Amino acid sequence: MSFTIDRMPIPDTLDGPGGADFVEMVAVRNEIEAETSGLAEISPTPQDLLPRWQDPYSPQVMYVARVDGRIVGRAVLTLFIEEGARGVHLRAEVLEEFRGRGIGTALLEAAEDHARAAGRAVLGGDSMALPTDGPQLDSPTGFGSVPRDNPGVRFALKHGYSLGQIGRGSRLALPFDAAGALGAAAAASGPEYRAEAWTGAIPDDRLDDLARLHSRMSTDAPSADLEITPEVWDADRVRALDEMRAKTDTVMLTSVVEHGASGRLVAFSELSVPRDSELAVHQQDTLVLTEHRGHKLGMLAKLANLDLLEREHAGHSSVITFNAEENRPMLDVNEAIGFVPFVYEAVWEKPA
Repeated sequence: MSFTIDRMPIPDTLDGPGGADFVEMVAVRNEIEAETSGLAEISPTPQDLLPRWQDPYSPQVMYVARVDGRIVGRAVLTLFIEEGARGVHLRAEVLEEFRGRGIGTALLEAAEDHARAAGRAVLGGDSMALPTDGPQLDSPTGFGSVPRDNPGVRFALKHGYSLGQIGRGSRLALPFDAAGALGAAAAASGPEYRAEAWTGAIPDDRLDDLARLHSRMSTDAPSADLEITPEVWDADRVRALDEMRAKTDTVMLTSVVEHGASGRLVAFSELSVPRDSELAVHQQDTLVLTEHRGHKLGMLAKLANLDLLEREHAGHSSVITFNAEENRPMLDVNEAIGFVPFVYEAVWEKPA
């Protein structure tokens, strides 16, 4: 069986040149993710993904594999824009029925070659693994493991990647009554802190604080010994993120926690709510600044957003979130709310 590997241009619109290929690629992506995660409800729409592929702050490159003109696999490469960035994030994946024929290897090599040509020295990626019995590959952090016989694990090890970290995918069944828990969380955090939440764009007077929180997200979240590129955010980048998200098939909910004495935001949490109620809500970033931890602000921020979700955007079946297995404080919050694990994520790295 022969196949081709080509770089796929990202279209301007779904109904213009290249739009049909993009729609087909998204269908392949969603079929693979439903298989590897065990959940079909986390599949985004083409209109949700296209604006994200056009984001100048997160440039991405796509290679696709075709058999008889049909897209059967893809490789995605994300190139960080920060000056001096050494790493990239990549993923190569193939429909289950076409695996074992060299297609995944060819896709991975195309992405790796692109990264090297761009001058990147560290290749990073991830793969999802459903929990199974049998031999496990333990995380070097001491937290979590993935099955050694998982196809994604075998593929990464075969191509010289080392396991750096395990992430946990967790699911919260909806509806969820957050109102009572929110009051208790506010009392536990104390009068020095105040939570608020809104739908849509960030208010102008909060842009600088949100920029600071996004910047710290890239450095304060647990990252083991993996290559991390600190992100540089300012008000313009936050506003550009708002504008990009407004073009997708989702509505963004943002909650923040304000420190009363300083008037600054010290925690935030984001939910991406698909317009299609059959799809899951996705937990995006959640962060409490290191210097304000220990006051249960993660719980406060999450519950404020879940309360807004149930009051104004009810009808979805679940919320999905991913966290590092060593991030015990956030996992404690999730477990107390009612999130349960459904999949694990192996995070990989190797020198270019």
